[in-house]
Amino acid sequence: MKTPKEVHTQLTRKFQNKHREWLQAHVAQESHLSLWPLEINLGVPTEQEALRQPDGVLCWVNAWQSWQGTGVLVWGERRWRSLGTQRVPERLLLEGPADVAVWVGESARWARALDRYVALVERWPVLDGVVARYFNALADYSDVDFTRLIDMLTWISEHPDSNLFPRQLPIAGVDSKWLDGRKALMAELLAHLQSDPLGSRDFFQRCGLRPLPQLMRLRVLDPVLRLQLRGLGDISAPLEQLSTMDLPLTQVFIVENLQTGLAFDELPGAVVIMRLGYAVDVLGQLPWLANKKCFYWGDLDTHGFAILSRARSYLPELQSLMMDEHTLFSHESLWGEEKDPHPVLKLPNLLASEQLLYEKLKQNKLGQNVRLEQERISWDFAWNTIRQVGED
Repeated sequence: MKTPKEVHTQLTRKFQNKHREWLQAHVAQESHLSLWPLEINLGVPTEQEALRQPDGVLCWVNAWQSWQGTGVLVWGERRWRSLGTQRVPERLLLEGPADVAVWVGESARWARALDRYVALVERWPVLDGVVARYFNALADYSDVDFTRLIDMLTWISEHPDSNLFPRQLPIAGVDSKWLDGRKALMAELLAHLQSDPLGSRDFFQRCGLRPLPQLMRLRVLDPVLRLQLRGLGDISAPLEQLSTMDLPLTQVFIVENLQTGLAFDELPGAVVIMRLGYAVDVLGQLPWLANKKCFYWGDLDTHGFAILSRARSYLPELQSLMMDEHTLFSHESLWGEEKDPHPVLKLPNLLASEQLLYEKLKQNKLGQNVRLEQERISWDFAWNTIRQVGED
């Protein structure tokens, strides 16, 4: 026997699971009609069940008699041998998603999402079926934000190659801050408007906008080389500018932690690149790295090895530094715990010893999610190691 409260719980789950499907189907009338009305069986008890719990059945019937909600409540009669003819609630019929939305307190959001879905699809029919995935945006954007979305889609469609920075867009209220939280939505909608739903272009390419320059930070560790740069030693510059750098370098150190890179002392013929994280793809855009001895020093955890593997796809001769069992066990008292280990068991570009240690970390053979952060390694230990490879 389902009470109104239990039906509310059931409909809440159904709305959460089906509201996007319902939104899309509402425009396609044939599909919409095949889904409705929605029938909720209220679980009429048998006579034996009614005899075992007469008070419960009475409360259930009274609850539906006093119910004044949305939908059509269908009653029926049961002719029972011992209890006689009884009138009981059999099922609840809901004519459409709007009825369900009323039941679960989502009426205003459903109506707003539907109106905006229809507005977008009427303007751009190709978006039918796409916009439904963004129900929350349709339901929760303010009127001002929804107008900006329409204006943005319209302007980009009419000016696909503007090469402007976001703050230069002549659209009221649209700036880089407004766009930051809406890039995924904008990119997907534009992909369909441009008939390129499977394209690999990023947000800026998709919009024809100019991205902010990608900055890289490095330090020139050789005092003689710094003289060639008029004393400049700590450089943060766009990648395109650094790609043309032509210095007589022999060694390049790539470190994850900024303060680690700042702690490097002078080293002849060397620079240190800092804080790339997974953005090590940019190494492939620095042609002057090709004939240099390059070292990567990252955190001793699964993600550190994943970054190393990724970096080696651009620099096959890249050597790891202090990412070995000797370093790990020399600092056992400083181990921490890696919260979200890398999901892959095998990484493609690791040496055998690196892969073995990676697997031990991944499979918790050394302890639970063991990690040794780069900045926890004793600086005396680290600098002696760096100087040794620097002298080789």
